Amino acid sequence: MKRYYLSGIWILFFNLVIIGNLSAQSWDFIKERDGIKVYTRKEKNSSLKSFMGVVDLKTQMEQVCLLVGNVTNTSWWDENVRGIKVLAYEKDKYIQYYLIYHVPWPLTDRDLCVESRISTDPFTGQRIVYSVPLPDIIPEKLDFIRIKNYWQRWTIQPRDNGIIHLILEGYVDPGGSVPAWLYNMVITDTPLNILRGIQKRVTVNQGEER
Repeated sequence: MKRYYLSGIWILFFNLVIIGNLSAQSWDFIKERDGIKVYTRKEKNSSLKSFMGVVDLKTQMEQVCLLVGNVTNTSWWDENVRGIKVLAYEKDKYIQYYLIYHVPWPLTDRDLCVESRISTDPFTGQRIVYSVPLPDIIPEKLDFIRIKNYWQRWTIQPRDNGIIHLILEGYVDPGGSVPAWLYNMVITDTPLNILRGIQKRVTVNQGEER
């Protein structure tokens, strides 16, 4: 019992720290498509915006967790991901990986080293997957621009009546010479496309089970 109590305190502290860091500016509603609500907000000391997507899914927690925070299942990731190498992985705890991302010519492809930490509240069942850059683990390469300023946070909340409330928040500075106005225009499609991918797959899985 003591062990679970301490785990709950740690998760609460972890969540408060992250929420405090992410809530400096309020979110602006941008659009809603297919039940997915998209928001952006201005990041402090940056001309680039962060994004948030929110959706309710009629599915099971296990179905969502098979996709989010599971680096062994990347078939639903962005088609522009050229390659991914898992550096370390412990199920339901943490992931370290190296990713190469293709961008259209004349821009240069990007690469990124990521560490994701996974925490689950033993009382509510809420799961958080929080990702940040992992520096100095793989040397930078001349063929790519290394993404160094990045964060991403998934919040998976089980609710009543078989509903999973799914939130994706993130920010990425692509580096190089990408104009801020162009980045801010296209970044709203990121949470929409990712959540659509999850929405499609959990719907398919539910249909197969029936």
